[in-house]
Amino acid sequence: MEGDILRRGRIRGVKPPEVDRYTSSIEADKWIFEADLMVDKAHVVMLVEQGIIPLEDGLAIIEKLDEIGRMGYEEVTRSSFEDIHVAIETRLIEALGEDVGGRMHTARSRNDEVATCIRFALRRQLIGLLGELLELMKVLHSRSLEHLDAIMPGYTHTQHAQPVTLAHHLNAHLDSFERDFERILDAYRRVNLSPLGAGALATTGFPINRFRTAELLGFDGLVENSMDAVSARDFILETLSCLAILATHLSRIAEELVLWSSLEFGYAELPDEYSSTSSIMPQKKNPDTMELTRAKACRVYGNLAAALSMLKALPLTYNRDLQEVTPRLWDSVETVRSMLRIVSGALKNVEFKTEAMRIRVSEGFSTATELADLLVRRRGLAFRTAHMIVGALVSEALSRGLKPEQVDGKLLDEVSVRVYGKPMNLADEEVREALTPSKCVEVRKVVGGPSPETVREALEHRRKLIERLEKKLKSLEEKEYAVERRLAEAVEKLRKQLRA
Repeated sequence: MEGDILRRGRIRGVKPPEVDRYTSSIEADKWIFEADLMVDKAHVVMLVEQGIIPLEDGLAIIEKLDEIGRMGYEEVTRSSFEDIHVAIETRLIEALGEDVGGRMHTARSRNDEVATCIRFALRRQLIGLLGELLELMKVLHSRSLEHLDAIMPGYTHTQHAQPVTLAHHLNAHLDSFERDFERILDAYRRVNLSPLGAGALATTGFPINRFRTAELLGFDGLVENSMDAVSARDFILETLSCLAILATHLSRIAEELVLWSSLEFGYAELPDEYSSTSSIMPQKKNPDTMELTRAKACRVYGNLAAALSMLKALPLTYNRDLQEVTPRLWDSVETVRSMLRIVSGALKNVEFKTEAMRIRVSEGFSTATELADLLVRRRGLAFRTAHMIVGALVSEALSRGLKPEQVDGKLLDEVSVRVYGKPMNLADEEVREALTPSKCVEVRKVVGGPSPETVREALEHRRKLIERLEKKLKSLEEKEYAVERRLAEAVEKLRKQLRA
């Protein structure tokens, strides 16, 4: 058809190309192409059911929307359009004429339409993201089970702290991702509310049924207040926040893999597929994918900060500024989903150097706390006193170049007499057992502790948790599949009415 269907009344004149490009959202709208068609069909079904547009016109519009969907996004938008909504409506009017195709937008604004499309498309992206997050959790669970007895140093301040196991370490990451899963699942509830029917900001005088379109599109309820419905983007901020936290957790585990794959640590070797080499140094095997994961987390933070800044001073209701918020959302969704796939793939096949971990755990007196605890248990000392004695013992051993396994009861007594005034009178075997990493780990059977027995029980609980989360995800997926079926059934019912 000739001209811009929106600029034939109040606004006249052809926009210069630079204005077209400046105001167009067509590039970002590919994310909501399918959502727009679904929203259009549900709206038309409701208009027919409410007697607002003729049955024949409604069915003709729906059939043409199906054809437009088959054309594909690139073909539909090949001309210059302001957005996907105008592109679809223009194609519809070109095919059916304005007297039929022009009825689709009855009792609706682009304001409530776009808000609905974003929510519809986002919830589907969140379901896909949750599936990828669940896969990462399964990988961590599986790798943890492989390394229940693999002793390694635990760190604080990037310094040897206390012995743990690799299983315990990996399980810590698993738990943080479980919270991410629950956080996103909770955000999904606020995403999955329908603004459709709010109109530009004040609903409409037509007798529409907002609950019917919400039902057809699989929404759990309405964003009721019409002004809130068209202007609210806190669901985007909440999603971006959840994604930023998830990106933080992904970046942390990526950072550890970068460190662990260095010669200085030597705890891990990334698969070749997730590594690169140098253009000049032939010996190099660089953890590029993990380094990029760290950087992509910053990109996600930037999107959240940008969205917050764009929204902070907008008066009610709709402002065109909102158009710039949505690309930040899609970029973060795409970025985090790719991060999930990369980290999951790397962890699935990374080779953990457990022997190197075992050697290192004996080097830094990381078992000193257990020796202090032993003094509390055997000699009734206050822990702070035991802490002082063992700290002085470690200092003395290091000055003499002794390793933990070379410390004995005699040296302990010597130091204790000097700093406390009394010997501890512990047998060499008791001292050395307390300073043995495996023994130190075994006795830590408190819930949440690193003993293999405790971690095995914890992983069994995590297995059951993953199964529960999988069922939750499956129910969301099934609910999403039902949307197409429900819409198809509603359209078929209209066809039967026409035939009757």
